[in-house]
Amino acid sequence: MSRTDQAQAFLPGSVDPLRRLLALRRIEVLTQAVVLVLAVAWLKIPLEVVPMAAIIALLGAVNLLSQWRLERGGPVGEREIFAHLAIDVGVLAALLYFAGGSANPFVSLFLLPPTLAAAMLPARHAWAMAAITLALYTFLVFWKLPLPAPQGDLAQFDALLARATGDATEHAGHGSGFALHVLGMWLNFVISVLVVAFFLTRMAAALKLRERELASAREAVLRDEQILSLGTLAAGAAHQLGTPLGTMAVVIRELELNHRGDPELQEDLQLLRGQVDRCKQTISQILASTDRCREESLRPLALDAYLQQLLDEWQLIRPHARLDVSLQGEQPAPPIVADRTLVQAILNLLDNAADAHGASDETLRFAACWTPASCRIEILDRGPGLDAEARQRLGEVFFTTKADGQQPMAGLGIGLFLSNATLERFGGKVELFNRDDPQGGTCTRVSLPLDRLKA
Repeated sequence: MSRTDQAQAFLPGSVDPLRRLLALRRIEVLTQAVVLVLAVAWLKIPLEVVPMAAIIALLGAVNLLSQWRLERGGPVGEREIFAHLAIDVGVLAALLYFAGGSANPFVSLFLLPPTLAAAMLPARHAWAMAAITLALYTFLVFWKLPLPAPQGDLAQFDALLARATGDATEHAGHGSGFALHVLGMWLNFVISVLVVAFFLTRMAAALKLRERELASAREAVLRDEQILSLGTLAAGAAHQLGTPLGTMAVVIRELELNHRGDPELQEDLQLLRGQVDRCKQTISQILASTDRCREESLRPLALDAYLQQLLDEWQLIRPHARLDVSLQGEQPAPPIVADRTLVQAILNLLDNAADAHGASDETLRFAACWTPASCRIEILDRGPGLDAEARQRLGEVFFTTKADGQQPMAGLGIGLFLSNATLERFGGKVELFNRDDPQGGTCTRVSLPLDRLKA
């Protein structure tokens, strides 16, 4: 992994730290300009206005250039973040050099860059930033331009502030201006608290978001592992079922030849042979793995034709099921390309609805409507509905509502799980809820965006 990749993996939100730094720097430039204007125009402190204004303007230009670079895109590495913090430290040191150096109450702003570096960057960068700020602080102890003493109205204000704070006698030996120094330290503390609280709360929120994303990723990996395990078992079972299905097909053919005179038995044998052929076809599709087979299964097809073909296939599987079909949407229907897994997902949902529907006199309803951007499918049955436990555990692997002794064969609890996983892969989702109808029943709703399926 390259150093840039490591930075991307470490920094939450990738470019978000740099965006926050640029936002803080805009506030920094504005604050520095306002303080300089107030110090010179209102407090009448004779500062070196030209070099200090030039330094502030240079910092503003660097911020504009950085914003332009950020809008162009590209990865933001830890070295770039460190360089921006170093620029801020250098500008602060230069301004303090013209305003009293270490005697300036704003000198403790040197604590902010190491704090931000520790929050955003690896330890080595935080220690490097600490060394830089310590070196500049030490430099300002010995080399700086002295901060002029208060004059005129400012001196009277300083005396008044000294009496109000009780520093008039205790610090008389420090010379004039000490009360203003105390006021500056208080203002500096306010700025530091606001910046640290603003930045670190944003960083904490970014870290929590990253933790949620990682938790979702872990759940997805676990689900994929379960699907892989089920796929391995399915492939093994498909391989083993080939021989008994072939034997069944031969036996059925012999029965048809031996009982040609029994029309009722012939009808049952034809149905049974169709089911066996369907099983063999499904196994062949599972075992098919050549590029030619995949390409043949990914041919463009209009959405309405795709759904009708899917329903015709399901009617072959469930010939005795009665289905009321409604396909509505803009014409011509958008052409889509989807692999076999999407067909199987919807077939699973239809099977579940038909099993729940049971022997109800009402027909099972399949309603699909679409726009050029999305498709919504609703399968309405008249089953017993969902209880509280079922609503809570729907979608869990190996959880089924069919193991109630009312059906000949209980389900394995993987149909809905696999269908939901397949639809999520295409950006869709499955929702099951009780119908708002006195007669009861369940609605299975599939929401499927078409952006990943359009031909």
